[in-house]
Amino acid sequence: MVSKKCVILAVLVYITPLTAIAIAAGLSGWFDLLRNALSDLGHATRSSVAPIFNLGLYMGSFLLALFALKYSANCSKLITYLLLLSAFCLGLVAVFDEVYGLLHFWVSVAFFISVAALLIGYSIEFHSYVYPVAALAAGVASWITHLAYRVPRGAAVPELISIFLTLPLYLRYVTLVCRNCCK
Repeated sequence: MVSKKCVILAVLVYITPLTAIAIAAGLSGWFDLLRNALSDLGHATRSSVAPIFNLGLYMGSFLLALFALKYSANCSKLITYLLLLSAFCLGLVAVFDEVYGLLHFWVSVAFFISVAALLIGYSIEFHSYVYPVAALAAGVASWITHLAYRVPRGAAVPELISIFLTLPLYLRYVTLVCRNCCK
């Protein structure tokens, strides 16, 4: 039996921050996917859409932590801990926006490392290696291309690549959790 509450919450985990990002980008009038980082939208003193962006990230982090504690904990301790780590790091990205300079950079790095850790954790937990390793390699390649060669100039593309590469595994895990582990 699939828990509808579990499914709704799991979907909101991804939809909420991505919708906020899209709305903020659309309303900004200046955001360029190839020239900006997503976090530029959250700069509290330079972006009029910062409240939308940062609230969306923070709500996503809250929903992810709620999903991890309420539903995932019954299924996989490893994945639950990694989801909580990602939720915490995403919340830090929202709280310490680009106004905080280097601190924002490091909490962003921590978030993307937590996303990579989720891919590795999934491999370990479910003995599934092909997609997680390929996704991790593609994500790392997108970051190397951006950091070493400044292609694209802004970080938004590798940020989105990293996020979207986790989606298939997240959906597979959510299906497992919502079918078998919800109480």
